[in-house]
Amino acid sequence: MARIALVMHEPLGAAFKACAQHVLGQEPELTVFDVPPDADPDELSVRLARILLDHAADPTLILCDIFGATPFNIAKRALKLATERGMVAHLITGTNLCMVLKALTEQQENPEQLSETVRLGALRGIVDADQFN
Repeated sequence: MARIALVMHEPLGAAFKACAQHVLGQEPELTVFDVPPDADPDELSVRLARILLDHAADPTLILCDIFGATPFNIAKRALKLATERGMVAHLITGTNLCMVLKALTEQQENPEQLSETVRLGALRGIVDADQFN
C-alpha cells in the first residue's frame, strides 16, 4: 500500500488527520508534516526528505494544500531529494477532506494511480447543493 503524507500549512494537516479519525472511527495511518508560518523552507525540506526516506521502500502519495505555497515548495524539494535516493512518490495539491478520506480508504500500491483516484474523488465531492432542493 502507498503511504500517505500531508504537507500543509499548520494546523491543517493535523486537523485533517483528526477529521479522518472521526469519520473512519480509527486513527489513520498517515504522516502529518504541518509547516509553521516562520518555517525555514530549506531546513524543513531536508527534515521532510529524511522522514520520507525512513520508509523509502513504501511508495508514497504526498498531499499538499496549495500549489506554489511554502508547504508545496518544501514538499517538492523533499520529494526531489528522496527520489534521487530511489524513493517512489507522487505529489498532488488542492487537498480537501474528501481527498484525504479517499486516499486512506483506497490505499493502492501505485502512488500515481492512487493520486488520480484521489483527484477524481475530490471532483465528485464538489457538489452544487442548490441543485438538490
